[in-house]
Amino acid sequence: MNRVRRPVWRSRLLHTNDNLALRAWLADRGSLTARIQAKGQFAVRVLRQGLGQPTPDEAAALDIDPGELVWVREVALSCDRVIVVFAHTVLPRRPRGPLSVWLARLGNRSLGALLFAHAGFVRGPIHFRRLDRRDGLFAAAHRTLAVDGEAPRALWARRSLFAFGPQKVLVTEVFSPRIAQR
Repeated sequence: MNRVRRPVWRSRLLHTNDNLALRAWLADRGSLTARIQAKGQFAVRVLRQGLGQPTPDEAAALDIDPGELVWVREVALSCDRVIVVFAHTVLPRRPRGPLSVWLARLGNRSLGALLFAHAGFVRGPIHFRRLDRRDGLFAAAHRTLAVDGEAPRALWARRSLFAFGPQKVLVTEVFSPRIAQR
């Protein structure tokens, strides 16, 4: 049986030529929102928000059944009107709590600003991955980050699990190579 090896999320950032310019962005444990705001005019555009299914690796990270419906929020983060990050957030529907209400009311505001402003949030380790067409998030990220219809064949991403009491939210950020120019 010929099995295709799927890429895995790694706890250490691989040092490769295609992530050299992005390493400082990928490894930074601070607020991505604050870092982009420091580089120029920041904006959030909601691409999708509602119920969906997690990818198998998201379900595993959240310790939920892969078929369970979750809240999904996808946004484009811009700096000076250039999209530099595709963000994908997954929140289990149970247990219910304040995070569910906050996420539903965010609109075009940054989840990152909330996560880093409220002392109740605890961030887990950052994990890294080079996304390509085999990954469930790649197509949406590729479409969002493309310029004139073109984007790299692979994109670098990081993700973290944030806890707020019994609630957990998984935040994945996929970086455009253009962010390195900031």
